[in-house]
Amino acid sequence: MRAAAPGGFLVLPWPGGGGSSELEPGEEGWGGLLRCGAVLGVTLICKSVAMLRKWIAGGVCRCSVRLDGKTVLITGANTGIGKETSRDLASRGARVVMACRDLSRAEQAAEEIRRSTGNGNVVIRHLDLASLYSVRQFTKDFLDSEDRLDILINNAGVMMCPRWLTEDGFETQLAVNHLGHFLLTNLLLPKLKSSTPSRVVIVSSIAHRGGRIDFDDLFFSRRPYSSLDSYRQSKLANVLFCRELGRRLQGSGVSSFCLHPGVIRTELDRHVKGWFPLLGVLLSLPSLLLMKTALQGSQTSVYCAVMPGLEGRSGRYFSDCAEKEAAPEGCDDVVAKRLWEESARLVGLKDTC
Repeated sequence: MRAAAPGGFLVLPWPGGGGSSELEPGEEGWGGLLRCGAVLGVTLICKSVAMLRKWIAGGVCRCSVRLDGKTVLITGANTGIGKETSRDLASRGARVVMACRDLSRAEQAAEEIRRSTGNGNVVIRHLDLASLYSVRQFTKDFLDSEDRLDILINNAGVMMCPRWLTEDGFETQLAVNHLGHFLLTNLLLPKLKSSTPSRVVIVSSIAHRGGRIDFDDLFFSRRPYSSLDSYRQSKLANVLFCRELGRRLQGSGVSSFCLHPGVIRTELDRHVKGWFPLLGVLLSLPSLLLMKTALQGSQTSVYCAVMPGLEGRSGRYFSDCAEKEAAPEGCDDVVAKRLWEESARLVGLKDTC
C-alpha cells in the first residue's frame, strides 16, 4: 500500500525494497526511466561530438569558381591535403600537374583523381625538393612544356624528421619546406607573370609561432639539433618568404598567400611517431576525433587558390578560409628581406624578382 505522509505527501516504495506485488509496476517505471535517461545521454554525447567535429573541421571553401583552361602545379600532391587539393581543383576543370618524389604513388593518386572527377587532364612530374638539381631540372622541363601557370601551390613538406643532410649539404626540413620551394617559385616566376592574374600558395603552419631564423646556424651545424625547433624555423621561413614575395611582386599581377591548414591526420607526422612511439599509440584514437581529415585540411589551400578578390591581401597569412594575424616573428620585414637574400645565396640564384 502507498502510505500518506504528514502534510499530504504521497510516499512511494523503493523498487526492490519490499517484496509486495504492488512494486512490480514501479520496477517497470524505473526501468523505463533509466532507458530514457540512457537514450538522452547517448543523444547528447552524439550531438556534442558532432558539434566538436564541426568546430575542429574549421572553414569550408564554398567558392564555386571554375578553372577551365587554367594550369595548377601542386607539390607533394600524391597524399594528404595535397591530394585533396588536387582533386578539388581538378573537379573545377583545371589542368593539374602533380609534382611528386614517388612517381608510383603519384600515378595511383592521379588515376584516382581522374576517375573521381572525370578530368583526364591530371598529370604527374618527378620533383625532389631535397635536391636543387631536381628542382632545376623540373622547372626547365615545365617551362619548356607548359603554356601557362595560373596557380602554384607549395604544399610538400616534412615534419620533425631526424637531422638528415641533403645532397646539397642542407638540413632536410629547411631544405624541403623552404629552400626547395624558394628556388622552385623563383624559377617559375616568368611563367606565373605571363599567366596573370596568377597566385602562389604556400602551406605553412601555426608552428611558425615561436620559431626563429638562426642566420648564424641555419642547419644546426653547431647547436644541438632539435627536430621541433628545425620545423618551426622552416615554417616561419614559409611565412616570411610569402610576405617578402608579396612585397616584391606588387603590381605584377602575381599574388602570394601562406596558410595554416590545421592539425590534420596525414602521413606528415610519421617522424613524430618514430621519435615517440608511445605517443603515437596514445594519439591514434583521439586523433580520429580531434584532428581534421585531409579533405578538411585542404579547404584553406583551395580558398587561397580560387577565392576572387584576394589580390589586395597578397603576402598575408590565412587559416580556416579567412585571413588571420601571423605571429609577430612572421611580420618582421627586416628578417624577411635578409632571409630572401640568404636563401638566394644558398640556392645559387643571382637574379630574383
